[in-house]
Amino acid sequence: MHCLVVALIASTHYAAAFVSPRSDVDVIHHSHQLHTQYQHHRQSALSASASSNELESPRTLIRKGMQSFRECDVPSSLTYFDSANDAVADGSLRPFLWQRGISYYYLDMFKEGSEQFRLDVSVNPLDVEEIVWDIACLARINPTEYPPSTRMALPKGRTDRRRIMSTVYSLYRGDGASERDLAQAGHSGSISDEFYSLFYLGLYCEIRNETAKAEKYMRAAASSKYATGSGNGDYMTSCARVHCKLRGWV
Repeated sequence: MHCLVVALIASTHYAAAFVSPRSDVDVIHHSHQLHTQYQHHRQSALSASASSNELESPRTLIRKGMQSFRECDVPSSLTYFDSANDAVADGSLRPFLWQRGISYYYLDMFKEGSEQFRLDVSVNPLDVEEIVWDIACLARINPTEYPPSTRMALPKGRTDRRRIMSTVYSLYRGDGASERDLAQAGHSGSISDEFYSLFYLGLYCEIRNETAKAEKYMRAAASSKYATGSGNGDYMTSCARVHCKLRGWV
């Protein structure tokens, strides 16, 4: 495997010279537009007394939401996920709608995203990614506090079954792992480990307001061997591609 992740770490002193194709002001404006689109789609779905959504199963609605997200239509994805949630009157589906939390993040609805991920952890306490995404939302809510004082943790003595995630977990929680540690873990593991290290390094740098580094990592994740090959159908590789498109990094 090429030393892609480690090389990115080594080249961060060149980050200041990188010019993003979209300014921070443009990104904020675009995010506002996406949020407005979601509100419009949501209202339309609620006001349609005989909408097609009412005739579709929650599974179908989730599938359509995931496809909309893959197509970078985040507002529509959230509308579908909301409709799936509403279709189960007792609320029992909601803790399993982790995709909804990701859509919330990309619509800058960080409070709602955190609430979703915390529900997810209540039924899946060993999944590090749910905890990490919650930390990302909390960091965006209050950028002056890192790591967030209200961050969640795995049950005592338990770990995520995926080895790469133990380093991701430690980095995001501030438990000792460094950016370089995660890069090296990705380099020494499988092609999926390389992708996940790049992806979560990109997300980490974004929530720490290190935009140039975030761009380099996320673009590398989206173009990695796993994302363009055997992992092309993995929802998280779609997430890397959508992330780059929304930030204007393509």
